[in-house]
Amino acid sequence: MKDQIAELEQEIRDYPIQSKEELEQFRIAFIGSKGKIKGLFAAFKSVPNDQKKEVGQLLNQLRQLAESRHQELKDHLEEQETQESNLDLSRPGEVSPLGSHHPLSIVRREIIDIFARVGFTVSEGPEIEDDWHNFSALNFPPEHPARDMQDTFFIQKGEKEISLRTHTSSVQVRVMENQQPPIRTISPGRVYRNEAISARAHCFFHQVEGLYIDRDVSFADLKQILLYFAQELFGEKAQIRLRPSYFPFTEPSAEVDISCTICNTKGCNVCKYTGWLEILGCGMVDPNVLKASGIDPEVYSGYAFGMGIERIAQLKYKVNDLRLYSENDLRFLKQFTSA
Repeated sequence: MKDQIAELEQEIRDYPIQSKEELEQFRIAFIGSKGKIKGLFAAFKSVPNDQKKEVGQLLNQLRQLAESRHQELKDHLEEQETQESNLDLSRPGEVSPLGSHHPLSIVRREIIDIFARVGFTVSEGPEIEDDWHNFSALNFPPEHPARDMQDTFFIQKGEKEISLRTHTSSVQVRVMENQQPPIRTISPGRVYRNEAISARAHCFFHQVEGLYIDRDVSFADLKQILLYFAQELFGEKAQIRLRPSYFPFTEPSAEVDISCTICNTKGCNVCKYTGWLEILGCGMVDPNVLKASGIDPEVYSGYAFGMGIERIAQLKYKVNDLRLYSENDLRFLKQFTSA
């Protein structure tokens, strides 16, 4: 047995290894469950008792030699492989190119942040709506032109006629139906209008609408929040003006213009040489709208406003064609990589 151990020790030391395949053959031959060392341990029971202590120590030393030799050769092969690949582990990694946010997403996020700072929460709702939430609850009479096929995408669902929402005011109706005042919320989302696509209009676009209902809310409160919004988004020198208008769901109603950010009110072709650009519509919530949602107009009042995100982005980034927002042209989108 001692002679076998000595021969096997010399064989382990002299075993030629130049590759991972040869290293694996070494492991199987000497350390594996059917290897030569396991065979010697199996034969150990036939060793005379007076020799077992000495032979047992030699067997353990042999096994340790085989295992350390295997690990040493494994480390050497891995180091050799790394050197051959010319891999510099101290070299800084390559930075992956960053994608860019869509300009409408950038503006949408900025608008939400501005109103969040004064307590407005975000509400969302379905893009496919029924007549009640899209029209009737918002004080649209049956003969209103917005119900006409030229303005709205209608969908026939069995005997029921539904439509793609034409504004996110439908989300405000759902909020009023499920929440009692005070209500302070904005509703960002995509809306649809059956319009011809051009540089100034599209069949789908994005809106942010705001709603505030509480006791003793006045038109002065509305004007102040809109001035705050304009100056936060376009700078402290921005000014607004309100022009009387009409919306079925607000009374009184107004269109809001902002001083032109492109020519600084001097007059240009974008503002049609007036120095002002229309950005949103607003007004005091009509008492009929409050009643339809179960809110007492004798106790509560409120204001609402709505703006197109494309329009705001057009002013902010001086984009002259609304179609660019939905054409996925990388030359256009890469301009917003750092935004």
